[in-house]
Amino acid sequence: MNVTTDPRIMKQMLLSQWLTETSPFAASSTNGTTGESGGMFELLLGQLMETASIGGTTASGSSLPSNANMLASWGTTQFGNYLTSDTGSSSAFDGLISAAAAKYGVDPALIKGIVQTESSFQSNAVSSAGAKGLMQLMDGTARGLGVTDSLDPAQNVEGGTRFLSYLLRKYEGNVTSALAAYNAGPGRVDRLGLTTDALLASRMSELPEETQQYIGKVLEASRQWSASF
Repeated sequence: MNVTTDPRIMKQMLLSQWLTETSPFAASSTNGTTGESGGMFELLLGQLMETASIGGTTASGSSLPSNANMLASWGTTQFGNYLTSDTGSSSAFDGLISAAAAKYGVDPALIKGIVQTESSFQSNAVSSAGAKGLMQLMDGTARGLGVTDSLDPAQNVEGGTRFLSYLLRKYEGNVTSALAAYNAGPGRVDRLGLTTDALLASRMSELPEETQQYIGKVLEASRQWSASF
């Protein structure tokens, strides 16, 4: 199959591969994940096939905004209170979350908000679509991230945070765009052109209702966990 590739997407892929190999965001063999750049490159290639006619957004190494500030600027009434129940131990994985947050430069409260929303702190959670573990990684995404066992909490949090850090850099620190991509996929976010928080706020209704609610859940949970780190 022939695919017409926007050169901006190729630039993004090559830059992201370079970042994976040389930056502080590069993965190591800690907790069972691999440090091979090929895994992330394969993940990006899969996204390229989905968005080949759209064009990409260049990753950025800029500092990330406070998630608590993000929630305050949007207001909790934007989405309503959609918190998932805490059916697992909410503190059992704080060490893993803190370590991954420090390694990839991501707000630990944001990671914990995703864990709560995705799996309610259940490390053995498996969705009907096949997403697995604390941060609900699909098998293909997990392989691209070097995760060999998505039900292993250490590997799952490591891989999920690595993917989240990539999305935050891809969308230049725009947290809600990154969350939308984490839930609905970067391809859908890119097709809609919702690459900034301002654009996403003004065109929220174009996203699936599940994704709209997901963003609200994660932001509200993250605000509540912000005092824990």
